[in-house]
Order: sequence, then structure tokens, then C-alpha cells
Amino acid sequence: MVNLGRHIIVEFYGCPEELLNEVTFIEQSFVDAAKYADATVINSTFHHFNPYGVSGVVVIQESHLAIHTWPEFGYAAIDVFTCGDTVDPWQCYQYLYKALQAGHGSAIEMGRGQLGLIKPELKQNGGGTASKAEGHDTTVEELKFHRNIWYTERNELIAMSLRHTGDVLFRDKSPYQKVEVYDTYAYGKLLTLDGKVMTTEQDEYVYHEMMTHPALHTHGAARRVLVIGGGDGGVVREVMRHEGVERCVMVEIDGMVIEASKQHLPTIASAFDNPKLELHVADGIAYVQDAPDGAFDVVIIDSTDPEGPAEGLFSYDFYRQVHRILAQGGIMVVQSESPRYEVQTFREIYACFREIFGHGNVHCGLMSIPTYPTGTWSFALVAKGGQHPVQDVDTERAEAFSHKHGLRYYNGDMHRAAFALPNYVKDLLKEPVKQ
Repeated sequence: MVNLGRHIIVEFYGCPEELLNEVTFIEQSFVDAAKYADATVINSTFHHFNPYGVSGVVVIQESHLAIHTWPEFGYAAIDVFTCGDTVDPWQCYQYLYKALQAGHGSAIEMGRGQLGLIKPELKQNGGGTASKAEGHDTTVEELKFHRNIWYTERNELIAMSLRHTGDVLFRDKSPYQKVEVYDTYAYGKLLTLDGKVMTTEQDEYVYHEMMTHPALHTHGAARRVLVIGGGDGGVVREVMRHEGVERCVMVEIDGMVIEASKQHLPTIASAFDNPKLELHVADGIAYVQDAPDGAFDVVIIDSTDPEGPAEGLFSYDFYRQVHRILAQGGIMVVQSESPRYEVQTFREIYACFREIFGHGNVHCGLMSIPTYPTGTWSFALVAKGGQHPVQDVDTERAEAFSHKHGLRYYNGDMHRAAFALPNYVKDLLKEPVKQ
């Protein structure tokens, strides 16, 4: 041996986009490549970045394998470093070339740590890196493989990461979007749509309680409720807590979201069998278009961000139709993004609602959701008839309701507090919207 280690720099082109964007597949491929070369795997750490890209490293007793991918270009940059003579890095190369289905691959090898340049007394003592490179200081029996795999949602400015087990509980692509369920360590099961966090078992109650109870308690006598979206079932679950509701119609465009939630998020999707529920797997925009005037007391729009299948749910024409199908005195609730994350969309939503319903009938509420970007999320409570979510709510009734049903976030005080806005949000709502 003339070098302490062997280092190969690898470039793969023409790889399938979907493979380069699947963090669990890449992590498993790298672990298997290390084992194929008879390396001893110690740790794996991998991150998926929304919407594109995976970065990760497998630490082996003999050094490491690392990767970063550009799925949109079918390109992966890889390096494999091995110490000593026991592991051949080219075996890792051969395994990964096949696993990633590369159309073309290139690699160069460099010798690292030339022994001829090392002081004689260090070589004679066999200490330092040379000793460790041969694994003399740690027995194989003492090493345990530790997986460290992360789901990351980010834009060009901020990111949020959750560590998960690395096993995908559900993954499929519907005609509308990619649906995935992961098992995270901190927040339980995680549902994502097209790589964006939709809900988790440990903080879902915040969103679903606040999208439902402020509206129904402000109304006070809702009998007919329409839910657009909400395929995980959480909003419907909360609606069904209100005994006065006689009919709840839910219109979700993607049946795969419903099935994935029933299978993996049963505590959220617990009301799909309720006899009061009328479930339609259909286009919510078309349903609203065809609904008669004044058909509903409360309409809840539980949509994803304004893109993909939810894009039409953020249009002026759609909300004109919602206004039409609301009974006089009815209330609409819409998730209205984060005032710190999607600032322009947030402001445009409120400008649209004010034009349709009137300035004094549009109210912004805030809620704290740890797994949503920035942790601060908003909902719009919009009245057709002048009801005010603070002045016209019976807080004692709301408090009793909260205790009766064991709610974890909503109560009488939280109802009022949600509409107490910090100055920066008030300023956003005052500023003219740039076209």
C-alpha cells in the first residue's frame, strides 16, 4: 500500500428523475453498495429537499460514500473514499451505476495520503490515521448501523426538516399529485402531497380544530356544512362533533388521499363512516358551480397551496360562487397561508375576499403549527351577514364544548386570541396589493 486511502469521484448522467428524488431508495442503494464491497456500515444520513434533490452520506468503518442529486437533470455527483486495502471503491461504483440506472458514468481515482510523505516515526509507531484506517482501534462487534434520514421542505430562504425511519409507509401517484406517508420520530405519521407537508399525527389537531370550531361557534346554528378538500378527514372529524349539524358534504378531488389517510392516519380519518357525511370524490369547483343558491350555512375550504389541483380554489370566480351558495348569515373558512412565508399570496387572498364579501366581513385568524413553514399559519373567517368572530361568539359555550370533546387547542380564550393580530400582520392587510 502506497496510500492511506483510495478516493473516486463519480458522475452519473441520464438517471431516471424519480429515482434521484427518492431519498429512501438512494439511502438503501448506498447502504447496499457499501455492503456489496464488504465495507462495514456505521451510519447513514440523508436529506430530501422539496421539490428536487437528495444529499446524503453513508459512513463506513473504512471512510464514506456520499451523493448529491439533481433529479431535474438526471445527474448525480458521487464520491467514494475507502481506507486501507480491504474495500475496493470500484465495486461501489459498479453497484450504484446499475442501481441508479445511469445512462452514462465517468469516474477518476485519486490516491490519498501518500505514505512517502509521512514522517518515518509516525509510520514506525503505526499511530494516527494509519492505525484507524485499518480498523485497529474498534472491533466490528462494537459497531451498530444507525440510520439518519430526513424529510426537508424548503424554498430558497428557509427550510424545515423532520427525521423519519427511512421506510415509506405509502407512496403512489394519482392523476393529480404524488401521495406519500412517512413515519417521523417527533411527529408520528406524516402525510405529504407533491413533497409538501399536509399533516402529522402530533400537531394535526391545531389546524383541524381552528379550521372548524371558530366558524361553527361564530355561526351558532349551522345545520348544513360543505367541506372542499380535506382528504385526510380531520376537518370532517371536527365538524361531526357539533350535534346541530344535520348534513355534512365533503368534496375531495383525489380519492388516493382519502385511502392513504384511512390506512395510515386512522385517528384523523375517523369520521368517514359517519352517517351524516355525504362524501364525493369529485371536483370541488364543479360541485360549487352546480350547487343551488343558499345551500350551506358554513363552507370550509381545506385546500393545499394555490398550485396543482388546488390552483382553481384560489380564484375570484370560485369565491363568487361560494358567496352565492352560502345562506344569508353563512360563514366561509379558508386556509390563507403564512403571513411570513407566502406573503404575497396571503395579501391577495384577503383582498379578493374583501372585494366579494365586503371589508368588514373578512377576518384573519392565526394558529401555531410547528410543522408548517415558519410555524405561523392563518385562516380567513368570512361572513355573509355581518357576524363578527369575537363580538358574536358565546365563549362560555365554546369553552364547555372544548372540555366536552377533549380538544387540544381550541377553547373560548383561544377563539378570541386567534383574531388578535400582531402589528406586522395588520400592516400586511392594510398595504395595497401589487398586481
